[in-house]
Amino acid sequence: MIFQGPSHEQLMLETIDSRNKKNLFDIKGTDMTIIWNTGESMTVDIDRMGFRLSRNQIIFLTDYHKIDCVEVESARLIRFNQPFFCPVNYDNEVGSKGLLFFGAMELPIVAILPEDIKKFETLWEIFWTEMQDRDSLQMDMLQALLKRMLILSARNLKKSSRFQSLQKSQFDIIREFSFLVEGNFAKHHDVAFYADKLNKSPKTLSNLFALASARPPLEIIHDRIMLHARRQLNFTRLSVKEISYSLGFEDVQSFSRFFKNREGIAPIQFRERSELHMTG
Repeated sequence: MIFQGPSHEQLMLETIDSRNKKNLFDIKGTDMTIIWNTGESMTVDIDRMGFRLSRNQIIFLTDYHKIDCVEVESARLIRFNQPFFCPVNYDNEVGSKGLLFFGAMELPIVAILPEDIKKFETLWEIFWTEMQDRDSLQMDMLQALLKRMLILSARNLKKSSRFQSLQKSQFDIIREFSFLVEGNFAKHHDVAFYADKLNKSPKTLSNLFALASARPPLEIIHDRIMLHARRQLNFTRLSVKEISYSLGFEDVQSFSRFFKNREGIAPIQFRERSELHMTG
């Protein structure tokens, strides 16, 4: 089912199984995707990286992610665009910026806690019903339901991770760092830039991440650069030189050294291996 608002707002709800799983690949002009696995298990390749979701795990994607293939028994799909609801503009209400969407840390996968499964199930049922009620308040109701789902998901993610030991102010710094890296990784590769934006010292930021993440801030920045580099090598015909400049490196040699140190092979070899894998 699809809701279309008066100013290009769009929201889509759909139940997915093996027969219509192709719909997961069809973005249809939406910006954010939520996939809730309701089957025994689900495997999905995103940007040529494999993920396995257990029952009642939810994955959050933006239009920047590319789903390559998927195997699914049953799932629930929610897609919406930013005119319908922008997580950044409403972050003070839902707290999902840099956590569920537009973050540079790991791809967010939320495991619904057993005590919250009924809340999510009830929310989905109301969501489905409201999609069919055409009246002047429909969009307000659908936005409220989406907010509720994002709030519950953010809470579950925080409770089931190392974030639960943090104070709210510390947690918000980590979310903001993740959001800032996502928007600036191509230009700024050093922790000092992000620490300054957060009014913290690099050491303070590193100490905070030592409490909440297995990766220090610099590694998160570098991992985000590498993710973009792999995407460009896998899915575009841009030259290695063009990719290096788009990622803020002074010359192609610096980029090639950076890439090889982290990937183990040079960028051009990575592209050749990827093309061989696709043809094979």
